[in-house]
Amino acid sequence: MSKVAISKFKAQCLELITKLRENDPLIITKRGKAIARVMPIRENKETLFGKFKGQVEIKGDIISSIEDEWEATK
Repeated sequence: MSKVAISKFKAQCLELITKLRENDPLIITKRGKAIARVMPIRENKETLFGKFKGQVEIKGDIISSIEDEWEATK
């Protein structure tokens, strides 16, 4: 992670943003303390749909309602 003072970021904002790498965010600091993180947008967002295909096993009926009465419905 690269760190840069807020004053330097203000002066060189466009240059610093164009040099961002996908896995290397830029930390902006003020008086030595981190105040913001600038990260590039990832183009290939991973979706959860189908991620666990073939890894999950459903046992029993997960669609039908159960016959037990719930406390909330009393």
